[in-house]
Amino acid sequence: MAPATVSIRPFIGAKDFEQSKAFYRELGFEEHSIDAKMSLLQLNGLAFYLQDYYAKEWVENTMTFFEVKSAAEWFEHLQGLDLENKYPGVKLVPLRHEQWGQECMVLDPAGVLIHFGNFH
Repeated sequence: MAPATVSIRPFIGAKDFEQSKAFYRELGFEEHSIDAKMSLLQLNGLAFYLQDYYAKEWVENTMTFFEVKSAAEWFEHLQGLDLENKYPGVKLVPLRHEQWGQECMVLDPAGVLIHFGNFH
């Protein structure tokens, strides 16, 4: 049996570090600066590292999935933030109903695709 684990914290790159930090703070994440080139972003016990590093092929092929209680509520929250008009490159993908549940997505300023989904 494997030893106990506590969390999983992926590393996500940023094209413009300051802009990406502002974007995630606006989504509701709390930022904890680690150093000049890395921050820990946390929301409701979930966390990831945002780093001031950009490799186009890597970042634009990164996806994260946040399991949420209500993707519909997240979609309303994201719509209310008007992110597409505040951050270049950001795109909000409308709520989709799938066989497994529902999800909405947002493309962050660097090209990372973030899924917010709930299962049936």
